[in-house]
Amino acid sequence: MKLATVRTAGRTEAVRVADDGTCTALGFTDVGELLAEEDWLDTAAIATAPSGAAAGTGAAAHPLDTADLAPVVPRPGKVICVGPNYRDHIIETGRELPGHPTLFAKYADALIGPRDSVELAEESEQPDWGAELAVVVGDTVRRADATRAERAIAGFTVLNDVTMRDWQYRTEQWLQGKTFENTTPLGPVLVTPDELPGGTAPALTMTCSVDDETMQKADTSDLVFGPAELVRYISTVLTLRPGDVIATGTPGGAGHTLKPPRHLTEGSRLVTEISGIGRLENSARRPAG
Repeated sequence: MKLATVRTAGRTEAVRVADDGTCTALGFTDVGELLAEEDWLDTAAIATAPSGAAAGTGAAAHPLDTADLAPVVPRPGKVICVGPNYRDHIIETGRELPGHPTLFAKYADALIGPRDSVELAEESEQPDWGAELAVVVGDTVRRADATRAERAIAGFTVLNDVTMRDWQYRTEQWLQGKTFENTTPLGPVLVTPDELPGGTAPALTMTCSVDDETMQKADTSDLVFGPAELVRYISTVLTLRPGDVIATGTPGGAGHTLKPPRHLTEGSRLVTEISGIGRLENSARRPAG
């Protein structure tokens, strides 16, 4: 199943996306609200038409490719991110594989839709990209074992961890460079594990291009810590709840690693794609005024 959050008539609503790209409204304001339902998968599967306040807004009439898409989960309670996590990239840089995930966070204000503009902070001269597979949590879990962790995965989506590198490396703590507002596209859809090769450990091709030049390419099966292991590990520290997002890490090819370094600039076209899930297509823009 594919789910999305669309903006329509001054509001948002969760939709189920058919194979032909048509959207069926589900009667929830967004995918996060849907996931909070105990039987959300059944609820989404049986919906046949817009309902309640969504009726008549026309969400079901618009195909996904022309819809105004919000972040697939617009207001997650938590966005937990993972540092170096692609095996080949870590080995090629001469480092040892980590024994534990490196964790940091973003806040919901950083998130934008899959076709929205990435805001280049006027205070930064080093905006950078980072394609990532994102896990969306579908159940409340704390101290999950491996089986429980797998069951807690609602699905997967695409994220680009746009980072202000000069702010990230001001200190040893990364948060300040990672969560500038209106920087992090998330979407276009949530895809449930049953639709992906590998299920909760998907083997998918991920690419990131800047101005039509491929900068990153990796297979998501190369993760050191896979999705279920990340859910298990993170839930040891804190309670994960429906709609929480885990960004699983980015492969080699980010701009700050190039020689010379390369950064996003006004008008840069950033495209992030994961096979079986979809594309983020974002232009970089300085804030007006």
